[in-house]
Amino acid sequence: MRGEYKVPGGKLVAIDVETDGGIITRAAVSGDFFLEPDDALEEINQALVGLPSTSSVADIVRAISMRLAPEVQFIGFTPEAVGIAVRRALGHAIDWSDLTFDVIGPVSMDPRMHVALDEVIVGELARGEVNPSLRIWEWDQPLVVIGSFQSYRNEIDDEGRERHGINVVRRITGGGAMFMEPGNCVTYSLVVPASLVEGLSFERSYEFLDQWVMGALAELGVNARYVPLNDIASDKGKIAGAAQRRLSGVVLHHVTMAYDIDADKMLEVLRIGREKLSDKGTKSANKRVDPLRSQTQLPRERIIESFLAHFEGRYATRSRDYTDEELAAARELVETKFSSEEWTKRIP
Repeated sequence: MRGEYKVPGGKLVAIDVETDGGIITRAAVSGDFFLEPDDALEEINQALVGLPSTSSVADIVRAISMRLAPEVQFIGFTPEAVGIAVRRALGHAIDWSDLTFDVIGPVSMDPRMHVALDEVIVGELARGEVNPSLRIWEWDQPLVVIGSFQSYRNEIDDEGRERHGINVVRRITGGGAMFMEPGNCVTYSLVVPASLVEGLSFERSYEFLDQWVMGALAELGVNARYVPLNDIASDKGKIAGAAQRRLSGVVLHHVTMAYDIDADKMLEVLRIGREKLSDKGTKSANKRVDPLRSQTQLPRERIIESFLAHFEGRYATRSRDYTDEELAAARELVETKFSSEEWTKRIP
């Protein structure tokens, strides 16, 4: 059996393994990485022999570390990368190439519906009713989306919110507040089996799941990089923030990128935004927050088209629309959960 793992920003690790009676009897690691000293490769192979085929990534890392001398240097890969490749070879973890993704393009609707659709589609994938998916949000009215663990009163200035007629909804993932008006952001949700990020720490899984969009940004001339834990930035500053949650063997991962945000209005609605801009030395909010617009010089619609084309060119995909059942389930969640004071202000 063979497994491969490409380290984000690093090298490819491949492994061929044989098992007998639930035990690894042969292992051969290869790849375009660097390793010093040279003979440490065989030591890595021998560290794997005799391990149960159910060994976790942590078990494999421990076995390799115990076998190797302290002076061994891994360059472009890690023992963790070997562990992930082994788990893939043994069928416990999967790769992007093992999946076919549903791609759902932008459909304008109440932005609370998109928050609810995240929960609906996670449930469908957990039950095996749909493929993994990438979907683009589009909304017809302004909304502030706060993270699952944020304090409402610490984040929201209710006087400013009411003056501008902006609703607030709490999403099911952590992270910070999203100030969303029609046309001012690019937001996508990725819903995948947890086996795709098998063996990765939460920090590593954020970067791993957004590798495709880093490629898409590069095609648009944006030299982006990942800033742990969950930010995408360029040399001109932050572009995006990600949030993630794992439920019933499924990972929900979504990202919001600023396209052209009215900073004046945002700072009248979000309390925390004032502190963040103050920390950056911004004395006046009379400006736009527009990294995607200014760095690409492209219309928002063109950026979305480019993102989708890049994703579809990279992975196996099929296009689809939301089903009537999904939309009905989302409407019910909006009414019973995401519009309720109990949920929205569950952390006052």
